[in-house]
Amino acid sequence: MIRLVSDDSAEGQRVDQWLAKKCQEMSRSRLQALIREGQLKINRIPVLEPKTRLKNGDSIEFSLPEPVAARPQGEAIDLDILYEDDDLIVIDKPVGLVVHPGNGNETGTMVNALIHHCGSSLSGIGGVKRPGIVHRLDKDTSGVMVVAKNDHAHNMLSRQFADHGRQGALERSYQAVVWGAFERQTGVVDTYLGRSSRDRTKRAVVSPTQMDARHAITHYRVIETFGGNNEKEAIASLIECRLETGRTHQIRVHMAHIGHPLVGDQVYGGAFKTKANILPEELKAIVSTFPRQALHAATLAFEHPSSGKIMRFTSGLPTDMLDLIGAFRKFR
Repeated sequence: MIRLVSDDSAEGQRVDQWLAKKCQEMSRSRLQALIREGQLKINRIPVLEPKTRLKNGDSIEFSLPEPVAARPQGEAIDLDILYEDDDLIVIDKPVGLVVHPGNGNETGTMVNALIHHCGSSLSGIGGVKRPGIVHRLDKDTSGVMVVAKNDHAHNMLSRQFADHGRQGALERSYQAVVWGAFERQTGVVDTYLGRSSRDRTKRAVVSPTQMDARHAITHYRVIETFGGNNEKEAIASLIECRLETGRTHQIRVHMAHIGHPLVGDQVYGGAFKTKANILPEELKAIVSTFPRQALHAATLAFEHPSSGKIMRFTSGLPTDMLDLIGAFRKFR
């Protein structure tokens, strides 16, 4: 049980925000969940709303229940571990591995593997279904991920990802194979993303006035072009994307929006399936059967939650993308 008396700094402030400053070892989302579960009293009256405003001199009682064991069970799934200490673990996620359990994926996820590897240290961190997860990659996106192993690390890493590297060390870069040639070698896609009005399972570029609109910024750089007599006639390109924000399917939606969907993207690149028909038969066969979006999280940098040291990790392109690029390089 935590007992506090609010001071001048609490006047008019949301209780979850104030508690987050007082209990920095816990994430704000965790505090909000506990409040909604009935663990908070203000002046001996139960409060279930995190946005309740405080007054100077309020008596606050906050119960911290014992961590609830994560519902997913540990499974002996191999992990490619790039780094690990008492605070965090950095994984090179392979294609096909779902990050956390959900509908249709209750087992065989990275969370199941982490629970088996890390044991009870993950319990209660970030929610029972997503213990330790501070960001995610799609099932068919490969590359570097960091996972927190305690509440302090979860809180500090979550803040860095929420800030998107604007004021801190966070850096995320991806490599992707996309259709078409770019007019400029570098550029920025700056839009708002939200649910598609045509298909609620998809994301789309939307008006900033749409209720769920979220600002999304992607910086891109062309690394290599394939096919055609020159860069302006290229049939496909290898690009680097750096995220200034981190929205669901951001790179996939942004590249499709500017006319360069990812090769293999069945959700956002369907209109470009006919592109493969103009390719030589050998290349056409490889491109047509490429089973996923050609996207890889190549670089992740962040500030270590305890030491403050800048940690930087890289992951080379997986075999399937290397084979795809190799096939495109033969097309001249």
